[in-house]
Amino acid sequence: MNTLFYTIITILVLQFLIETVLDYLNAKQHEDPIPKDLEDVFDAEEYQKSQVYQKTNYRFGLLSSIFSIALTLSFLIFGGFEWADQLARSFSTNEIIITLIFFGIITVGSDIITTPFSYYQTFVIEERFGFNKSTKALFITDKLKGWLMMAILGGGVITLTMWFFQWAGPNFWLYVWGLVTAIIVFMNLFYSKLIVPLFNKQTPLEDGILKTKIESYAAKVGFELNNIFVIDGSKRSTKANAYFSGFGKEKRVTLYDTLINDLDEDEIVAVLAHEVGHYKRKHIITNLTASILVLGFTLFVLSLFINNPEVSKAIGVTQPSFHAALIGFGILYSPISELTSLVMNFLSRKFEYQADDYAKNTFAAEPLITSLKKLSKNSLSNLTPHPAYVFMHYSHPPLIQRIKNLLT
Repeated sequence: MNTLFYTIITILVLQFLIETVLDYLNAKQHEDPIPKDLEDVFDAEEYQKSQVYQKTNYRFGLLSSIFSIALTLSFLIFGGFEWADQLARSFSTNEIIITLIFFGIITVGSDIITTPFSYYQTFVIEERFGFNKSTKALFITDKLKGWLMMAILGGGVITLTMWFFQWAGPNFWLYVWGLVTAIIVFMNLFYSKLIVPLFNKQTPLEDGILKTKIESYAAKVGFELNNIFVIDGSKRSTKANAYFSGFGKEKRVTLYDTLINDLDEDEIVAVLAHEVGHYKRKHIITNLTASILVLGFTLFVLSLFINNPEVSKAIGVTQPSFHAALIGFGILYSPISELTSLVMNFLSRKFEYQADDYAKNTFAAEPLITSLKKLSKNSLSNLTPHPAYVFMHYSHPPLIQRIKNLLT
């Protein structure tokens, strides 16, 4: 076993330990009293319920992560990747087909093994706290649809990546970068039209007071909005959400039916104003550009290592290959991915403040504050997260910080 093998083991163990410590620090905060500015979010009984919910998820998350690291280390140490590679090679001698089968074995096999955890999360934990609205049939159907999408989209990308690798040699990364960039832009434009309908029903927002208020606000700030849809999020969960997608003529606002049920009209308009703020401040384009640049850098670094047989051998595969090197590189590169994620999360939190400010300045602060409090209450969210956990994982500032910003 080469040095890279032990490097990979070290990276995986260190990542597990860091995440475990962060989760522990965050869990200790669950006993903290409600911050003064948030005392109206929960009463004593509801706050106790939220604490139990957070503790339950912490314990379950710890069990899941221990199982995951044990499975990954076992697969590495006992030759799991070599077994998958040999099994894939038993079906074909074509490298593209071998790669497709190899990743099919890894991804589908991993998903099947971890399905009991997602099942327990949905039908035991979320059910216990009144969030789950999904059915077992819907759970299975979602899983099958996910596999189908993965086979079509993921299989297509892998096939073209391998073809570029065989055809363009060291410069393959440029073509893959262009391909994936085109897919990312396409998905940003048409995700709601093409992908969402596979899982959810979307209907135009009905005429009424809410639609009138939304259109009035959009006209006031010069935001052309012809597409306002309601999605049946309640078929899976009681948790509420809203999101903005696309740009140009393809931009649309999607409101969860649970959001409409939980908030009043002004609060919904305030949430919409926040989303418009992201668009007006060009956060969507900035995030998209940053993601594409990070992708290009990652692919460039990959091109420097992909032909090194030691990277394949680092995961226990005896016959060097593109697919084995890709797995090894993914683990070796993960510390750099963590750093880029930290930067992206920092920018995201900054953008959230800016979007909140936009909503406050163009609509009002109070309905946005009350909407954030209601959404936090209804999802039993953690009101006292640990600063280190926020720094590492939060793409949105904690509720208390957003409210303080809105009150200034």
